[in-house]
Amino acid sequence: MNTTEIFDVVIAGLGPTGATLAHLLGKRGLSVLVLEREPVFYGNARAVYTDDECMRVMQAAGVAKDLASDMQIDTPAQWTFPDGRVIGRYWQLKRSFGWPVINFLYQPWLETKLSDLLANHPTVRVERGRELVDFKQDGALVTLTHQATQNCRFGDGDASRIELDVDLAPVTLKARYLVGADGGRSTVREQLGIGMDGKNFPEPWLVVDLEMKEGEDALRHIPYFNFICDPDSPVVSCPQPGRFHRFEFMLMPGQTKEYMEDPATVRKLLSRYVNPDQFEVKRKLVYTFNALVAREWRKGRVLLAGDAAHMTPQFMGQGMSSGVRDAYNLAWKLEAVLRGKAADKLLDTYGSERYHHAKAMIDISVRMKDFVSMSNPFKTALRNFAVRALNVTPVLGKWLREGGFKPTPTYKPGSYLGLPRDGWRGVAGKLMPQPQVRTFKGKRVPLDEILGEGFSLLGLENNPRVALSAESQQLLAALDTRYVTLYPFGGRPQGMDVQRFSPADLTEVEEPDEELVRWFKRAGHGRDLVAVVRPDKFVFALVPATQLNAALAELRRQLGWQPNLVSAQPPVATLRKSA
Repeated sequence: MNTTEIFDVVIAGLGPTGATLAHLLGKRGLSVLVLEREPVFYGNARAVYTDDECMRVMQAAGVAKDLASDMQIDTPAQWTFPDGRVIGRYWQLKRSFGWPVINFLYQPWLETKLSDLLANHPTVRVERGRELVDFKQDGALVTLTHQATQNCRFGDGDASRIELDVDLAPVTLKARYLVGADGGRSTVREQLGIGMDGKNFPEPWLVVDLEMKEGEDALRHIPYFNFICDPDSPVVSCPQPGRFHRFEFMLMPGQTKEYMEDPATVRKLLSRYVNPDQFEVKRKLVYTFNALVAREWRKGRVLLAGDAAHMTPQFMGQGMSSGVRDAYNLAWKLEAVLRGKAADKLLDTYGSERYHHAKAMIDISVRMKDFVSMSNPFKTALRNFAVRALNVTPVLGKWLREGGFKPTPTYKPGSYLGLPRDGWRGVAGKLMPQPQVRTFKGKRVPLDEILGEGFSLLGLENNPRVALSAESQQLLAALDTRYVTLYPFGGRPQGMDVQRFSPADLTEVEEPDEELVRWFKRAGHGRDLVAVVRPDKFVFALVPATQLNAALAELRRQLGWQPNLVSAQPPVATLRKSA
């Protein structure tokens, strides 16, 4: 039995959340072991959509371009009558965070790429067919045991499992932190004794995943995502990349799981929208859904992420996306604590920040479920009238079309790492926009490429370093901070009489579209504004340069950083490759 290996982080689960977290930690050079209980990826699509916030996370993980090549972007989402007439549309085309808002995906492709690309990180090791069976922790380490999986999955449902005759070969190792990203039936959450609050919904739906046969052109008449608001049989029609398409049918009173999963029934239901002979049915499964949030997201050195921490109904496509947001929030905080840039208390902000946003996504998903699955004739008529009224009202129609109903990436006051928000225009605790910026050499790049992976100071038409105190400089050096000056397009100082000294570690950019310039001016009071930007691109503070040292003193306090943290921190683990 091997008891010598010590990892910085062990992740239980190689779904989208665990894989994204592994990428983010591996990119930062931390030693990571990922334990995945399934020997092979079983290949069924579950998630079908992600948004611009999550693609920005994938950008930070270094995999966004690889994943985007397999996605279907900017596809309008509609609420329609059964005959195809449109009730309302959601089709946000702005790219405030640098990526399309609507990205339809095929999850087997996404998970395969996420997993394969982990090979780019020499400090990340993945062990498939290994399940976490026990762990215990003390003040310094988590000691855990994993063994070969005995019961694995090759599809959905209880009938799609198989017993394996394997040598369990238990292995014990240690980690500085353990993250349970092991799904809704989380072993980690169960062993921690953490309960979940929320609701299990009894209304079952039938999901049917289709693959169009070679040479067929059978989907031209349903190019968009549709919530088909039929009171007699609510339906979801979801396009996917390649030749894939998904339908979901709500079970009505008297319809059973056995009846709905019968091939004859599936064919009858599909025939209302497509020719079944032109497709292969990849999956047909009746399921129910949950709207649940874990009561605690952290106990000591063990944390929960993804479905282990929250389960989101599918109606806003935010289940996987919420887990990806978890990964970004957690990754930089783990690295900061492990590298002595912050005290362990920083990890308490992971749950306090993410809980409320994840809960908001669950709540809007439940409301969307109620909205599209109405069967009462009076309520249905009222819904249709309300949506039409919204559409003909300019302000409200724009709110509907641009997804104003979706919770914004904004942390609840009092729950986040940052200065208190200054009124409704304040930006502390909010995700910063990501425009394209122009470098001095005339190249357009996404803003995050300039800001980097750590903290950054972004000054609007000012050098954010000018008035820094010695204490502030010491903190910012420890945090590997980048310094950036933003100018409006064409606004750089120029002319023969301009004498300027630009330090080597200051990057100057200008913004052609000036969205971020306007963001500064809407949120700030006065001139010489500086944004203190967290590694996850949420804003810690936006203040005049004269108040910057005070803001950084508060950052130091909230991080719990002291110079001796670095020397007191145990050395980062060195990954020992397995034979």
